[in-house]
Amino acid sequence: MTTNNGLRLRVIDIRKMLNGIVKYKKLFIINVSIALVVSALLILSVPRYYVCTVKLAPELTTPSVGGLGALASSFGLNMSNMMNQDAIFPELYPDLMESVDFQTSMFPVKIKTLKGDIETDYYDYINTYQKFAWWEKIINSVKNIFKKKDVDAGKSYKDIDPFRMNKTQSDIAKAIKGKIVCSVDKKTNVISISVEDQDPLVCATIADSAKVKLQQFIIKYRTNKARIDLDYTKKLYVEAKSQYEHARQVYAAYSDANQELVLESFKAKQEDLENEMQLQYNNYQQVCQQLQLARAKLQERTPAFTTLQSASVPLKPAGPKRMIFVLFCMFLTFVGTGIYVFYKKNI
Repeated sequence: MTTNNGLRLRVIDIRKMLNGIVKYKKLFIINVSIALVVSALLILSVPRYYVCTVKLAPELTTPSVGGLGALASSFGLNMSNMMNQDAIFPELYPDLMESVDFQTSMFPVKIKTLKGDIETDYYDYINTYQKFAWWEKIINSVKNIFKKKDVDAGKSYKDIDPFRMNKTQSDIAKAIKGKIVCSVDKKTNVISISVEDQDPLVCATIADSAKVKLQQFIIKYRTNKARIDLDYTKKLYVEAKSQYEHARQVYAAYSDANQELVLESFKAKQEDLENEMQLQYNNYQQVCQQLQLARAKLQERTPAFTTLQSASVPLKPAGPKRMIFVLFCMFLTFVGTGIYVFYKKNI
């Protein structure tokens, strides 16, 4: 077939293609069989992994703005967002979980494999018990030959300084960063934490631990100011109680020692001591009320989380998709062989 520009286009004849496949069926069988064996050997060498996802919804508190908020809303302004005192919004939680502090906090988490043959902490599990494909083992062995010896490699993770980690600790922190992924739905603020691991029980354990640690950090941040106020109020309470008890003891001792005296000077001093005791009592009462308010404020500032999807041990692996990989490789080999036969054999 010839176009207006003089270029020749080859028309594909389906019948000729089928005849070519039948004619060179031996070549197709050999190539597809080789693709089957090679792809199977490759994909079977890749360790299977599991994925566990937990979802939770944080409580978002905003200060009450009353009538001012209603007035501002009529002009299209959202006073709640403008007056929200929280510096860490749900959109920043993924960045938090990617921080070195969060990654190192996962080191001491105790894990146990589904078969029960491994029971250790997450740091040792990542460092010692991870499975790799055979080509990754070869690459790692070659790298170890040329890698400089880490003088601090024998250090325990308990002595870790997130500001200055050694090579081993840094590699494990990066591995944890790749295994734990946090995402936030911008519309609903639902937090999703997904964990990938080679063991289903470890996968679920780490997913639940990551959720708990994220909650603890948020609670610690949201209640930090309230906890400082509560500690200060407790200190004032102890001081006020001590001063009141001291004033009461002084007044009681003076009154007992001067019961029968009628001199005005003694009565005046007794009245002064009584007034001082009353002042200390009033101060003590006020501090007691402040202490109760501080405790109530701490409780109010403590956020609540609603777990929408709890951690559960996955029953089936998430990957690799072995059958799909093998069939895809066989299909590519079949297509490649067909192209070779069609063009090289002039069918």
